[in-house]
Amino acid sequence: MAKLHTKGKGKSKSRKPDVEIGKMPEDLKLSKEEIEKIVEDLAKQHTHQAMIGQILKEKYGVKYFKQVFGKRLGKVLEEKGLLPQLPQDLLDLMKKAVNIRAHLEKNHKDVHNKIRLARVESKIWRLTKYYKKEGVLPSDWKYDPNTAALLIKGE
Repeated sequence: MAKLHTKGKGKSKSRKPDVEIGKMPEDLKLSKEEIEKIVEDLAKQHTHQAMIGQILKEKYGVKYFKQVFGKRLGKVLEEKGLLPQLPQDLLDLMKKAVNIRAHLEKNHKDVHNKIRLARVESKIWRLTKYYKKEGVLPSDWKYDPNTAALLIKGE
């Protein structure tokens, strides 16, 4: 599929190897409970979900979280009540939009970043529509640049 806001046409990529879901790998030295405790501690320190997976892979040798638990990391965090209110990808886009707006206040004539802001906000609106449909966000939630700035500062 072609990318929406770039000239690229996408790239082929490698696939994950087939693993048995729910079966503990033989080379893993940690138990399921120890891994779960590590995930909880990292989530309580407000570590991003992707970063938790990266830490598990690099430090603890957990190659595929789903292979150990039989479900994805997000589901485990959701069951524990440790999932943040807003999805991380949406928060990252909102941070980007806030930074671009701050830049545009100082540099009014920067046409290229005005276009970039429109693209980022377009992505935000598209994501909010998807998350509302999936039930992740409440149906009355709306993106507002002023509240986004306050939300990002409070983080």
